Amino acid sequence: MTTSETAPVTRSSTSLFWRYWTASAVSEVGSGVTLVALPLIAITLLDASAFQISLLTAMGYLGWITLGLPAGVIVGRLPLRGLQVGADVVRAVAIGSLPVLWWLDRLTFAHLLLAAAVISLATVLFDVATATFLPAIVDKSQLTARNSLVSGTYAVTQLSGPSLGGLMVQALGAAPALLVDSVSFLFSGAVLRTLPERRTPPVPAASIGSQIRDGWRFVRSHPVMFPCVVWATAINFTCGALLALTPVYLVRDLGASPAAVGLLMATEGIGAVIGSWLTPRLERRFGGARVMLTATFTGAALALLMPLLGGVPGALVFSVGNAGFAAGVVMGSIITRTHRQTASPPHLLARVMATVRFVSWSATPVGSLVAGGLAVGLGTRAAFWLSCASAFLGPVLLLRGPVPGLHSLSDLEPADAEEAR
Repeated sequence: MTTSETAPVTRSSTSLFWRYWTASAVSEVGSGVTLVALPLIAITLLDASAFQISLLTAMGYLGWITLGLPAGVIVGRLPLRGLQVGADVVRAVAIGSLPVLWWLDRLTFAHLLLAAAVISLATVLFDVATATFLPAIVDKSQLTARNSLVSGTYAVTQLSGPSLGGLMVQALGAAPALLVDSVSFLFSGAVLRTLPERRTPPVPAASIGSQIRDGWRFVRSHPVMFPCVVWATAINFTCGALLALTPVYLVRDLGASPAAVGLLMATEGIGAVIGSWLTPRLERRFGGARVMLTATFTGAALALLMPLLGGVPGALVFSVGNAGFAAGVVMGSIITRTHRQTASPPHLLARVMATVRFVSWSATPVGSLVAGGLAVGLGTRAAFWLSCASAFLGPVLLLRGPVPGLHSLSDLEPADAEEAR
């Protein structure tokens, strides 16, 4: 069955959403395991340096740099379900190859980089397709609630996945733990295969370059969407830096065991759960723009707790800071993602989502590499301090745009901006 992106939502659409949610939840648990297991393989089995860990983190975002912009056009031309299923299979094979190489005593750091790159490329197409698929099965009035549920579920999996990953690494070793993620991708693909097909509305034939430019022009000219992209880009720079340094900092500076690393990294999930639960409630009462601004400044302030102390007290304050920063990021992400999904014309949605993720997520590997370079020159702890302090970049840049003067992000649309001139 093929329907338009603007197809009406029926009772069956609710069932479609829950199947979509199930596939996503199981897959994210597996990815949470890999979030801990992959850097621990590099640190404990291959004796990787801090810069090598940052390179591994950066490679995980290679897809957004190389495929991010054309991804919107590719997704717009292919069946969404088939694309998602294919991406799941590719990722299952890529991550599953690492335990096999380990058992054969052939695993090298280059294999980790290659697997991370392949998974990144497949994830780009999967994520853009997923972001385009959700508005096709959810009524516009329910998008904030559904996006909050999706983000909340992701947060729970980020709480359970790393915890499970740390325990599995402690009990079985880092390489065997990756099999959980491989199986989760296969499960996700099998469930998504049961969904009816969805396609974006047909657009007039045009070159890929022209279609990419259309998506970029819409984002760049939007009075609210573009400042939010700038915010997301700065936030992702910080996230990239923290992703690269956190495992190294926990193992080599705080002396945490693999199980403890999993538990400490999982505190991000606690903050994300709280942020996801609060967002729709606070948005209804105070407005999305105000909530986003307050949450992102509060999260940045709490991020400074992470490198504050050492030993057991250091682990405790790290947990609070990690959770607080994650809550602020998730709240801003839900509000801006919902705004993009409702403010974008249906035929441009895939290209808008791809454009935004290309620009903002490309900052993640940059942050990782910068943090790795700082760790080489200044040491891990000093580099970690600077990475946490960079959390203020996003909210400070947000102050320069129209968001501080709005109640909701939808209060100012392109037509309003033209009239204001």
